[in-house]
Amino acid sequence: MNELLGTENNVFTRFLLLQKNVEGFYFASAMRRPERAILSKGTLKLANMLEEQLVPTSTRCSSGCAGLDEVLGGGLPSGHFYLVEGEPGTGKTTLALQFMADGINNGERVLYITLSESRDELLAVAQSHGLNIDDSAVLEVRPSELDLTPEGQYTVFHPAEVELNDRVQPIMAEVDRRKPTRLVIDALSEVRMLAKDPLRYRRQVLSLKEYAPDHCTVILLDDRSSRYVDLELHSIVHGVVSMSRVPREYGKTMRRVEVTKLRGCAFREGYHDYMIRSGGVVVFPRLVAADHTDIENEQRVARSGIAELDKLAGGGLDRGTSTLLIGPAGCGKTTIALRWLTTATEHGEKAAAFIFEETVGTLMKRAASLGMDLTGPLASGQFQIEHLDPAEVSPGEFVNLVRKAVEEDGVRNVLIDSLNGFLQAMPGEQFLSLHLHELLTYLNNSGVVTLLVLAQMGLVGSAMQTPVDVSYLADNILVLRYFESQGQVRQAISMMKKRTGGHERSIRELRLGPDTIHVGDPLSDFQGILSGSPTALVPMMQNGMLHG
Repeated sequence: MNELLGTENNVFTRFLLLQKNVEGFYFASAMRRPERAILSKGTLKLANMLEEQLVPTSTRCSSGCAGLDEVLGGGLPSGHFYLVEGEPGTGKTTLALQFMADGINNGERVLYITLSESRDELLAVAQSHGLNIDDSAVLEVRPSELDLTPEGQYTVFHPAEVELNDRVQPIMAEVDRRKPTRLVIDALSEVRMLAKDPLRYRRQVLSLKEYAPDHCTVILLDDRSSRYVDLELHSIVHGVVSMSRVPREYGKTMRRVEVTKLRGCAFREGYHDYMIRSGGVVVFPRLVAADHTDIENEQRVARSGIAELDKLAGGGLDRGTSTLLIGPAGCGKTTIALRWLTTATEHGEKAAAFIFEETVGTLMKRAASLGMDLTGPLASGQFQIEHLDPAEVSPGEFVNLVRKAVEEDGVRNVLIDSLNGFLQAMPGEQFLSLHLHELLTYLNNSGVVTLLVLAQMGLVGSAMQTPVDVSYLADNILVLRYFESQGQVRQAISMMKKRTGGHERSIRELRLGPDTIHVGDPLSDFQGILSGSPTALVPMMQNGMLHG
């Protein structure tokens, strides 16, 4: 018994020495199976715990697309099989070429096997995106001219059986010869059609998987030509990236990508917008506000530069809050928001305006007529104006522009004008609140003063309607209204909500121009101003209708 314990101690000591002196190996293979049999259950459990701690984290292989790498949690775990699926035109081949180009730039051995397109077609696509792909990196496996002649037809065997072997054997031979670290097979639909039988198709894919060199990262492309979802193939591969298109009745077709499977790794689930432009596929990861918490905790107040307006807002807008300016068209919502942004630039801060309706020229001209010259701040980079077309931009692309302005350009004040245009860019109205919640939470955590403009339908009266209710998402709400008095149309402004402190409860008159924005004294002589048809209080008091 003592001899057995001594042997166990020696084996475990040897294991600890392996732990101490060897880095980066899987210690399950370092300890021989007979030696493991000697260890008691408790000692073996401890050894396994130490072993699990010492197993190195799998290295990552970049997909060639920074946004997709972020979705994957750092890239594709190296040495595994992956499936990239999508209908024709979704960008699978372009993404695979980016994967190849990234490997070439890193000095890796790469191989792109095409079963459908020609080598010249692939190289032309790569060249159009500015991707560096060598001719030798592409292997074209297509039927030979002899197969098309009468002498090349088979009578004993089914042609598909011979053609499948003719396709698979050259692939295996070339992979064995080159031993690439990155391999792309485009496309599996050719193998599926030749295999005919699902069982035979699965066996062929498994044979490719078993024959792949060690530490080789393989991407299989599938165009979903089958009428059925190929879940059997999903069970074989280590991860699945699904690319799809979302057509709209008007405007640019939206594209989105989803990682539906990635074994043993955390990744960002859900749909992520992407686009195909010169340079390749660009993925815009879905914004998760929880990943950007407590970035900024500045308590400074942002002022508008108009004393009466700041007094109405309780001294100004707190940093890290969002303000909704709501009212009918033309009542001064964008003008008030621009006043806050230009004052911020005068104090050395950076600001950005994302506009959906107005053109940049019209906005600058209108601002100049009210005493806000944006030429200097635009030239110096203190102020940015991005004009967005709701029919062309996706929500993910818009959020990416906002993040870039905040994280890379140091913008501290953001205007979104308007939410009506942003709503038109959404695939569905029901998703606007979710997108805004994540975006506003992110901007608040970043210490950004956010101004949102929302135009109501209608001009005066109580019949005005709001296209979407996002008032609960905003920290502050400024309401602007038209009202009629003595045969004139006048404008009013009031602070309805301030989540972070007190504010003035009165309603003040707003007058725009010339060359200035004027916020008057509280309109204490009227009631019913927000309804659009106010009643003068002085005659009512004289007639005894009001007391006090």
